[in-house]
Amino acid sequence: MKPSRRAAHIGPFKAPESAALIAAALREDLGRGDLTTRLTVGPRVRARAVLLARRAGVAAGLTVFASVFRRLDPRVRVRLLAREGQAFPMGAVLARLQGPARALLSGERVALNFAQRLCGVATLTKAFVDAARARSRSVAVLDTRKTTPLMRALEKYAVACGGGLNHRRGLDDAVLIKDNHIKAAGSVAAAVRRACLGGLPVQVEVEDDAELEEALEAGAGSVLLDNFTPARLRRAVERVRLFKRASGRRVLVEASGGVTLKTIGAFAATGVDRISVGALTHSAPALDLSMEFELR
Repeated sequence: MKPSRRAAHIGPFKAPESAALIAAALREDLGRGDLTTRLTVGPRVRARAVLLARRAGVAAGLTVFASVFRRLDPRVRVRLLAREGQAFPMGAVLARLQGPARALLSGERVALNFAQRLCGVATLTKAFVDAARARSRSVAVLDTRKTTPLMRALEKYAVACGGGLNHRRGLDDAVLIKDNHIKAAGSVAAAVRRACLGGLPVQVEVEDDAELEEALEAGAGSVLLDNFTPARLRRAVERVRLFKRASGRRVLVEASGGVTLKTIGAFAATGVDRISVGALTHSAPALDLSMEFELR
């Protein structure tokens, strides 16, 4: 991998603003100060380190990794060797660092926590996208709102680095009518008709064929078929196609529920437009990365 010339912006992806989150993470970890480093390492000692991939994966959040050290001490220099969204093999050196040893040691855990988490999300996302695209070149894999509190922007960014698409970022971002909205409104049709008055595209989650019919007739622009088997999904997709031909309306079909790496191919083959997978963020394992130090 060729080293990047600048660490501030890598490739087509740019991490969302994370200064406040980094500051909070450092406060949480450092508290009143890094006692061990302060007692064992002199203030003038300088060091070098590398960020090493112990497993193959997809890069995400390396700019955040670098920002942790710069916040601790602007004298730390970080050279990123992987682009955001780039796949890398086990053993790859993803970054080189040099500067005051105290800053490198004190920032190591927080920086690794961000990088391991975000690379893990991107890596799992790519696995899901690859498995889906093996059965359908047009299907999109989306995330959900099942994210770590206060980490949503970064985790959704990592999903994009892995080739996935972002569903709504928050409750103010799009209209998605779910089962409890339907219960509160009285019916699928009542909920959809009221939501359509807002002038925004309306997506509704349906759990059976009857709710699907109700949503289509009420004017939903997108249907989220929740916990349908691939066989039921295929029939529902065909029903939506017939409805679109007859009505001239565009209706997106999204599947969710019960989607795993083993099953996503079968879901993709049904002809759905999108598949949403909460596991991209709520179940992604941290990628094994480490920082290796050497004194200058």
